[in-house]
Amino acid sequence: MKFLLPFSLATALIFPTAALAETAPENQASVPETLGFVEWVVMNDTGLRLKARLDTGAKTSSLHAVNVEEFKKDEQKWVKFQIPLADHKDHPTEGDIDHEEVILELERPVERTVLIKRKGAPSQRRYVVMMDFCIAGTSHKTQFSLTDRGNFSYPVLLGRRFMRDDNILIDSADSFIASKECEYMSLEELVEHHQAKIVKADETT
Repeated sequence: MKFLLPFSLATALIFPTAALAETAPENQASVPETLGFVEWVVMNDTGLRLKARLDTGAKTSSLHAVNVEEFKKDEQKWVKFQIPLADHKDHPTEGDIDHEEVILELERPVERTVLIKRKGAPSQRRYVVMMDFCIAGTSHKTQFSLTDRGNFSYPVLLGRRFMRDDNILIDSADSFIASKECEYMSLEELVEHHQAKIVKADETT
């Protein structure tokens, strides 16, 4: 059996971002913050901890997501998508729940769509959503394109837009150098806190 954890913007109200991290100040100091080329991030409204690669070669950040589906809500374009924890087995666990059993399901309004040109493959149109996340103990908000990153080492990629807006420099020779950590939930806490709906495996495929 799998645990399907549904999330929406309303869900975020029971897990406020203020409880996870400090908010990035509007008038940040002129001295930029230096981070490694790989750091831990926590998606604020879920408590999910993921590895992120900070990449100056990408403008827009991206998030691993599968089964992305568009729908209408209040006459606005939204998408629902899933983050299978089977692809993120380094997320901390404290009990007997297997990562293979947990799928997070989220919904977000669509900010825009982007057309990605790929070498040797057809162009791909991706949805872009706004999401809050914590890195190095501080909360941020940026646009994420949703794409299947299951074949990549890092489920999150943070691009130049985030670095520019939040005054970030990258140390390309080092990783995990953030001086502060972000608060996150264990696998069991994710299931318990968000009251997972238990479904059969074939219902999610």
